Amino acid sequence: MKNISRRNFLKNTGAATVGAMVLPNLMSCSRNGIVNVAIVGVNGRGKGNWLGMITESYDRKTNERTLNPHVRIVALCDVNKENLAQTSEKLPGAKTFQDFRVMLDTMHRDIDAVVVSTPDHTHFAITMAAMEMGKHVYVEKPLAHNVWQLRTLKKAAKYYNVVNQLGNQGHSTDGIRDIKEWYDLGILGEVKEVHAWFHGPDFITGSFRKPQKHPPVGQPIPEHMDWDLWLGPAKERAYNSIYAPRFWRGWYELGNGELGDWACHTLDAPYWALDLGSPSVIEPEHAKLSMLPHQYVTDESILRFEFPQRGHKPPVTMRWYEGGMLPVLKPEWNIPKLNKTGGLIMVGEKMTLMTTTPRPNNPVLMMPGGEWEAFKKKGWEQTIPRVPEQNQYKEFINAIRGAGPMPGSDFEYGGGLTEMALMGVMAQRFNRRIEFDAANMKVTNHPELNAFIKEEVRPGWQYGEKLWK
Repeated sequence: MKNISRRNFLKNTGAATVGAMVLPNLMSCSRNGIVNVAIVGVNGRGKGNWLGMITESYDRKTNERTLNPHVRIVALCDVNKENLAQTSEKLPGAKTFQDFRVMLDTMHRDIDAVVVSTPDHTHFAITMAAMEMGKHVYVEKPLAHNVWQLRTLKKAAKYYNVVNQLGNQGHSTDGIRDIKEWYDLGILGEVKEVHAWFHGPDFITGSFRKPQKHPPVGQPIPEHMDWDLWLGPAKERAYNSIYAPRFWRGWYELGNGELGDWACHTLDAPYWALDLGSPSVIEPEHAKLSMLPHQYVTDESILRFEFPQRGHKPPVTMRWYEGGMLPVLKPEWNIPKLNKTGGLIMVGEKMTLMTTTPRPNNPVLMMPGGEWEAFKKKGWEQTIPRVPEQNQYKEFINAIRGAGPMPGSDFEYGGGLTEMALMGVMAQRFNRRIEFDAANMKVTNHPELNAFIKEEVRPGWQYGEKLWK
């Protein structure tokens, strides 16, 4: 076979460029310096993740990709045969499976790492199954569907001693490191107040669709889909397109709403910089409930999180706004306007900070006049190592290869970040003030809600129990 230039590889993701995938040096049986990766969930975020894993560099002007020579996709798994077929055309050297368990049993000797990009309710089972076989794991956010699963994944990552990463891209950026350094250097002063927002859920063009009636009427299961596998640990229900393939996120039994989707991006910076840990109180201050309270995502929400004192750091009040809700600007913040799509405000005693996007990539200190430009030009002491190219995929692969440290957003960190978010989701779901005893993993003022700290699963989908014995 003619050797195809890596730089001309995969100029776009269409089938016309498929042939470039079959490169002799990628399909070699040699594993010297090459990480063999399996992808579970190949479309949507799955597609973004496998493209990220195989890409060494990408030129936006020419739409050209250069392959990462240290990555080889060896297996593709998806409950949807159509997704598998389309992706297999682009990655013809990878074997295909509908069931991740069959994939792991069949190819466990050939897989080094597993990338999990499935709906929220299946993250835990797939990730645990992979770690039990000693596989390194990269998991799309949110890391899991409930707090017990998050705590178990932390235990498992240590027990099985594998490289592990939550896929919240912003944690690899320079921007989030700038924020933490500014706080650590005392530029903000003490921060006691945080505001964060995201404009969704988008019921028109996004990943949310309101059901017309409940329960949704059963529809014929598409021939290309294994519906039982798609449900995984979730309780049985009739197939309906209101769930899959796209709109599961709005159903609390399957997804975690807008907060579960975006908190791991937008709240990452304050969680890290302020060392927030788990909230002691989460209380809805505003809620426009959906037609299916406790089952389907709210239309609008404002949540207040209360974090106790952490060492010398003072208590923090943080508010999350969604569905078009926004914080009311105060003159002393020196903020002219907000990006309505999403963002973050950290109010310090000396200085206010704002991000201009829902991720922490572009933080701004709200200094008067030209002081901000002068501050950037002068610079500051950078105490936190930067991630090369701000690339979380390379961070993961390099850690596996021994060419870099453990990813910054590993399960120990990412599990805690996700726990904070999921406790907020619980308050949204039941529209109640929640008092949370994080040390004992208990809701103390509504004990009936502890059934959602560790949810029941269908028989055959139990994972991780032995780690608690």
